[in-house]
Amino acid sequence: MFDTIPFQYTDDTLACEDVRLDELAATYGTPLFVTSSRSLVESYTAFELAFAGLPHFTCYSVKANFNLNVIRILGELGCGCDVNSGGELFRALKAGIKPEKIVFAGVGKKPEEIASALEAGVLLMKVESVSELHAIDRIAGELGMVAPVAVRINPNVTAETHPYITTGDSKEKFGIDEAELEEVFGLLGKLKNVTLKGLDMHIGSQIFDPDFYVEASVKLLDIFNSAKELGFCVDYLDIGGGFPVTYDPSKPATPIGQFAEKLIPILAPTGAKIIFEPGRYLVANASVLLTRILYRKRNHTGKEFFVVDAAMTELIRPALYHSHHEILSVVRHDSTIKADVVGPVCESSDFFARHREIDAAGEGELLAVLSAGAYGAVMSSNYNGRLRPAEVLVSGSEAKLVRKRETLEQLIQNEVF
Repeated sequence: MFDTIPFQYTDDTLACEDVRLDELAATYGTPLFVTSSRSLVESYTAFELAFAGLPHFTCYSVKANFNLNVIRILGELGCGCDVNSGGELFRALKAGIKPEKIVFAGVGKKPEEIASALEAGVLLMKVESVSELHAIDRIAGELGMVAPVAVRINPNVTAETHPYITTGDSKEKFGIDEAELEEVFGLLGKLKNVTLKGLDMHIGSQIFDPDFYVEASVKLLDIFNSAKELGFCVDYLDIGGGFPVTYDPSKPATPIGQFAEKLIPILAPTGAKIIFEPGRYLVANASVLLTRILYRKRNHTGKEFFVVDAAMTELIRPALYHSHHEILSVVRHDSTIKADVVGPVCESSDFFARHREIDAAGEGELLAVLSAGAYGAVMSSNYNGRLRPAEVLVSGSEAKLVRKRETLEQLIQNEVF
């Protein structure tokens, strides 16, 4: 178990804060996402304390977990939002986030998304290509507005993480290459309906080494100084997110304070307000995916399988990234077994663990897949005609249903037959 998450055994039964997980499963069924409100508060507080010595603004990256209640809790603590689509903007506004605390990102914004973000009054529109800069200028002009923009720089820093979550390498689709900056700054000096307010970068996710942030930030500061020399007033420097969390206790994440120790000295002298966009860091360890063992089976080689009622349709990270998630039996057992924990979907990639030492729980018992708060429910799907699961938020001894389980009728409600 991780010391920092509020999922602990009480009388040999796993609980979220003061609520037993077996009671939640009995009430709401499985698969079920269970989220701790206390964990959200503690993670945000730890982040803010680490960077307290730096003028900054934290924008929660909504793509990690866009449940309205999660956004609301973070918003009430003072957090803004980083959104990547019209749908995420809609969710952030519905959750009560003020538009002036929202930054709008995304490498492929549709015209209607640009227009809705500008009309809402977001703090910044991030620009990721020359073509997009022209589009924002045109749309802002049609609306009779001047769009506040932040240019996203691709710093060409390859961080040591999974290639699918590397975003600061010049081989990837994100941001504007340094070679294009002369053209971009020239346009920003001419276009009438945009104004440069910030510079932005994001180098990836699950970055354990602070030196990657330092390397990319130094490049961003060089561009910041060049922009000032050209006469631009850059109010914001957006460093992005990607700060790590612990999924595997044998590979603990670098404490957030170590990132602050290296970044504050180089960012504070700029005088700009620094924007951070943590997503995973705030929510990953706040949730578990609760699932029931349907069957146990053994093949002719002696290999053991736990077949559970959750699947890659609820948590695709193991299939997509081969990522590690700790798995605990909700009722603790004295004996263990090595087994694959697999779902019912007809894909060989539908697994949560391979050859994992796990409590010898029986059919009908419950397992908890830990660290399911980021990129779990938001990436869920209806593959195999499966219904998206319910979500419950726990605060102390209180449990609240914050997303109903999908119904069969909802599965086909938008189809024309």
